[in-house]
Amino acid sequence: MKSILVAAALLGVSPPGSWGAISQPVDEVLPLVGTGGHGHTYPGATVPFGFVQLSPDTPIKGWDACGGYHYSDSTILGFSHTHLSGTGIGDLGDVLILPITGELQESSNYQALTVDRLRSGFSHDNEFATPGYYRVMLDKYQVLAELTATAHAGMHRYTFPASKESHILIDLVHGVNNQVTDASLKLENKNLITGYRSTTGWDKHRTVYFAIECSQPWKNFGIEADGKPLPSNQTEIKSKNVRMHLDGRTSAGQKILLRVGLSAVSTEEAKNNLQAEMPSWDFDAIRTAAHNNWNEQLSRVKIESPNPTIRQTFYSALYHTMTSPTLYNDADGSYRGPDDLVHTNAGFQYYSTFSLWDTFRAEHPLLTLTQPGRINDFIQTMLAFYQESPDHALPMWPLASYETWCMIGYHSVPVIVDAYNKGFRGFDAELAFNAMRDTGMNSRNRQDEYAKQGYASSETGKGWRGTARTLEFAYDDWCIAQMATALGKTKDAALFNQRAQNFTNVFDSETGFFRGRTAVGSFRVPFDPKSFSPDDYAEANAWQYTFAVLHDVPGMIKLYGGNEAFVHKLDELFTQDSDIHSYLVDFSGLMGQYAHGNEPCHHVPYLYALAGAQYKTALRAHQIMLLQYDNTPEGICGNDDCGQMSAWYVWSAVGLYPVNPADGKYIIGSPLVEKATIQLDPKFYSGGEFTVIANRVSNQNIYIQSAKLNGAPLNRPWITHAEIAKGGTLELEMGILPNKSWGTDTN
Repeated sequence: MKSILVAAALLGVSPPGSWGAISQPVDEVLPLVGTGGHGHTYPGATVPFGFVQLSPDTPIKGWDACGGYHYSDSTILGFSHTHLSGTGIGDLGDVLILPITGELQESSNYQALTVDRLRSGFSHDNEFATPGYYRVMLDKYQVLAELTATAHAGMHRYTFPASKESHILIDLVHGVNNQVTDASLKLENKNLITGYRSTTGWDKHRTVYFAIECSQPWKNFGIEADGKPLPSNQTEIKSKNVRMHLDGRTSAGQKILLRVGLSAVSTEEAKNNLQAEMPSWDFDAIRTAAHNNWNEQLSRVKIESPNPTIRQTFYSALYHTMTSPTLYNDADGSYRGPDDLVHTNAGFQYYSTFSLWDTFRAEHPLLTLTQPGRINDFIQTMLAFYQESPDHALPMWPLASYETWCMIGYHSVPVIVDAYNKGFRGFDAELAFNAMRDTGMNSRNRQDEYAKQGYASSETGKGWRGTARTLEFAYDDWCIAQMATALGKTKDAALFNQRAQNFTNVFDSETGFFRGRTAVGSFRVPFDPKSFSPDDYAEANAWQYTFAVLHDVPGMIKLYGGNEAFVHKLDELFTQDSDIHSYLVDFSGLMGQYAHGNEPCHHVPYLYALAGAQYKTALRAHQIMLLQYDNTPEGICGNDDCGQMSAWYVWSAVGLYPVNPADGKYIIGSPLVEKATIQLDPKFYSGGEFTVIANRVSNQNIYIQSAKLNGAPLNRPWITHAEIAKGGTLELEMGILPNKSWGTDTN
């Protein structure tokens, strides 16, 4: 936090959180939250759901390099234009730019212009980030770098010292966990450079086109291919490894600006995006527009709390829920689909970077309230993907319109069903149902085996995640059944409701766990519920999948022997020791065997409330918020996963959580904030606003004593989406001791 305060002083602005309860939401956001530890976020400039994420890249390697930047690093390689927020696999990092002073070559022998050689040290004391803006001093070159962005373009402002040799390096070799397969670069005139960068990585075939404009012509330039300089008069190159340097002289304090447009379609579209969104060189105007855009979006949830840590943590989390999915079309609406063809006149905004195994749980339900204007476009995108995909299936984890096949389940389904159930009708419901049915009946991911025998088997050494697949398929099937029922498709509803009960086929009543079964039906042995087994579970162990039935909690409670036994089993999860007998780096945020740093556990604290023990939900939710989140770079206890970890905090700090993301119920927990008001978009909701008030709430007063919904007593431990949509107030009286009788009406 110290470096954030120092940087704010250098900028001549008040530090975040110093404005008190009346500050603007944007002023509370700290983009550096999650850049340390295993959060994997990036600190740079973007706008809500923007195509461009202009951010510094540091040289850290491995898993914690997924966001391109890590707070533990002390050098910067440069500033690239695309990044992933909080993922567990890295990619992107396109078109890196680095301002340099001094000689590029230190000897008579030519040295390749690698960023590892030219990188600069920096201090967090001279670094500052706020939504839509990033600033840092590059110590090696004494260049002050500032970044801002629009949806499809980034702007750089570099303040140089006096130097006879000042340079801008454009590097198409660098990337985050990907390799260049082809690249081009063309100096069209003394101010304009165009080209593309094609890569293989997590996304197996991806191309980003770019157009770079300089605020002033440069005296000289040079192009390098495969580490060797080209003739001085060559202005165009196609090769795997391409770099360019622009050369000139600068005076003290001279500002050089670059504006960079990106496209997935063509260099012409990249130029068009640049002209559409960034026609001037007014950096401060672009920065102000980004700032105001963020403030407008963040203001859709307004909280009151005297605690600056809570305010900063909350709005940093809300900010991260709006960094993904990302636009993947151009300013004119054209986009490159999963068929690798360019599609025009779509009539909707096309998105990508859907981390659906994670975000279906809490982020997408949150966005139905905070971003309703995007929901129909999200669904239209998924349906377009289904129609254009060679696999003719809904997306699982699409990155840059490419199916990565990451994780398990078919979790586009709950996102679509949740939207339909909440009244969104800006898509073809029949097409949506057919897409869901086709995807659920597809043979990919061993769904054919699941459909035939009622479970996906586990086999040693195959990494099949059989138990996890079975549980997640069953939930998605329940969602398909709900859509079938809504559309009057009784035969399909019966089929998928039957499949939704397949979770019972992997429950072992003797051990009290969901376990892996072999192809012949026996439970796999040996069995250790604390050991990570990729044959049975997805990034979790048996304890963490013990409560993974989202759609039939009463049925799950029955398996465990009723409410009392179920609550006891939940208690065991939290009171076990935290030893993991076969460790995986995703096991983080441990409280007993509960692992908040990964998604399979996220709904679990709220299950107490559905078993008649809401006060235990209050206790566990409060503990998790305080122990696993804060306003520091290490303030997210695991990969943020495109905003899911952050969405959990946003919901929980308000006092609610969607255990079943598609049934329109929000379980009541324990608010951290005194008051939270959701501003409802009148184009989608008639209620105006919905407010949650927690009277006398504090770190001691965490238990609900009584509740009123619009003035009427409430004793059920949830409210519905329909009740929020109508507007009104949920008022909670908080106290230091649990009222064990409150919230016991679970019928």
